[in-house]
Amino acid sequence: MMWYWGGGVHWWGWLLGTLAMVAFWGVAIWAVWYFVTAVTHRPEDRPTHGGDPNRILDERLARGEIDAEEYRRLRDLLGERESTRAGPRSPR
Repeated sequence: MMWYWGGGVHWWGWLLGTLAMVAFWGVAIWAVWYFVTAVTHRPEDRPTHGGDPNRILDERLARGEIDAEEYRRLRDLLGERESTRAGPRSPR
């Protein structure tokens, strides 16, 4: 008569199987979350970095970070910077 001498999975096999199952379900849940948020996001939800200097200046004035005098000074400075960036115009 043959007796059962093991031949099954050792402790590390159970551990490996458990870790693989947790990893699989973790990746599956993450993938569902990622695709749902990617499909349902709105572009205006993302913060904009940089942008139009005049718009940023207008926003700072609206938030009260700067006063009207500082606003005019910075607006004039931006206007000068834009005109020098374009380069000197040649007379015709």
